[in-house]
Amino acid sequence: MLLKTFGWSFVITVIGLAVAVIYDGWTALGIVAILGVLEISLSFDNAVINAGILKKMNAFWQKIFLTVGVLIAVFGMRLIFPVLVVAISAKINPIEAVKLAVNEKDHYQQLVTDAHPSIAAFGGMFLMMIFLDFIFEDRDVQWLRWIERPLAKLGKVDMLSVCIALIVLLIASMTFATHAHQHGGVHADKGQTVLISGIAGLITYLVVGGLSGYFENRLEEEEEREQEAEEAARKSGSNVAAVVLAGKAAFFMFLYLEVLDASFSFDGVIGAFAITNDIVLMALGLGIGAMYVRSLTVYLVRQGTLDDYVFLEHGAHYAIGALSVILLVTIQYEINEVITGLVGVVLIAWSFWSSVRRNQRIAAEGGGETEVPSGV
Repeated sequence: MLLKTFGWSFVITVIGLAVAVIYDGWTALGIVAILGVLEISLSFDNAVINAGILKKMNAFWQKIFLTVGVLIAVFGMRLIFPVLVVAISAKINPIEAVKLAVNEKDHYQQLVTDAHPSIAAFGGMFLMMIFLDFIFEDRDVQWLRWIERPLAKLGKVDMLSVCIALIVLLIASMTFATHAHQHGGVHADKGQTVLISGIAGLITYLVVGGLSGYFENRLEEEEEREQEAEEAARKSGSNVAAVVLAGKAAFFMFLYLEVLDASFSFDGVIGAFAITNDIVLMALGLGIGAMYVRSLTVYLVRQGTLDDYVFLEHGAHYAIGALSVILLVTIQYEINEVITGLVGVVLIAWSFWSSVRRNQRIAAEGGGETEVPSGV
């Protein structure tokens, strides 16, 4: 099971490290290895969230996620995205941006650093909406009930999460963005840029999340109708056509996963520039990490880990909320990516430990469903 799920990740790791050695020697191998570990640590919460969505897909779309999705993640976010960021922010064509990335690495890093406020605002708003929609939903299983119970009641107010996200964005554009960190330690007023980018992130979430939710609901309705039709068909002896809506539903959930992965990748891509300016080494290291994140996602789904450890999804969403705030703070202040990674790891580890305690308590009480009143 382990080899089947992580086999391609192991293969890509060997190939990636070999290419690094051929490209620039043993030093390059160390850089690529560090970048891979960085990507995994920063994106572990991404895997948990992805698993919660991916388990709703069939085996075919899980394979698509591990094939086409990997190509999008590795070449799209880890290679093409930094180039496009530079091209848009510096108002140059993508080919010129590639030349800068290869031939003028220091200048390329400067341009990416100067584009960080818009990246952070877009990703921060998208991730914040994921967190807010989760925390305002009334759930049967609650982890930190003293927080989640009152927030679930507040969540009955329509569009509350959107209002809060816009308020946070407005505050960020009037505070952090007025002294945004730029290359060389200088600061600049990026209020308008942050505001526009944040709204773009919010719109992206609403469009993609809304479409995936719509088709998911339609799929559930069609599945119920199919079951009724099958029962009627068995009685009459006729055949029933299969549901065709599943493809649309899975496609939009796949699209949602890719946008989600892109948002999680922002801090990893930007953090990678603290380690290397070389776009080739960056793509190799972050690409290897992205492979493991995807394999870990499928492993969590196939093992049913989220069903056994019910608070894992809660911990991941809290990590998402923390990451969204961190991204907005980094508009003005530099935060070490190690701290960013540890926040997510600590929250997920805490939720895992709470899940283990919950399972032990249920077993001790003879299997009856109970809830741990808090995450401690």
